Amino acid sequence: MFSHVTLGTNDFDRALAFYDRLLAPLGLPRFHTDHAQGHAGYAAGPEASPQFWLMRPIDGQPASAGNGTTVAFEAPDRASVRAFHAAAMAMGAREEGSPGLRPHYHADFYGAYLRDPDGHKLCCVCHRHEATSEEPDDRPS
Repeated sequence: MFSHVTLGTNDFDRALAFYDRLLAPLGLPRFHTDHAQGHAGYAAGPEASPQFWLMRPIDGQPASAGNGTTVAFEAPDRASVRAFHAAAMAMGAREEGSPGLRPHYHADFYGAYLRDPDGHKLCCVCHRHEATSEEPDDRPS
């Protein structure tokens, strides 16, 4: 459905360090970096889709987080959701909902929510059932 998602950043180097570590548990390495233009891409590979891009805003204005916007990354399992969340918290992300089930979305929605250093709301979610980690969580996100 999506070709790519782009988020603006006000501190390109900080964003690279954050997302390099954050997306590693999901197998999404950085495949492109252009420091001069201020953009970088992440995906399973250079030709893979969808892609996630960071960039300094083209219009030269400060980047800002969208009100009501969430970028959700799909994880292959619940352990990857926890690894994503732990990496983010270790780098100073703001907590928006710790890893757990969100049955108000569906019975197997296991997700974690956070804000990146620029204030963008992110989610990491696994939609698969895992009998070994039935951790009820009715916290709203």
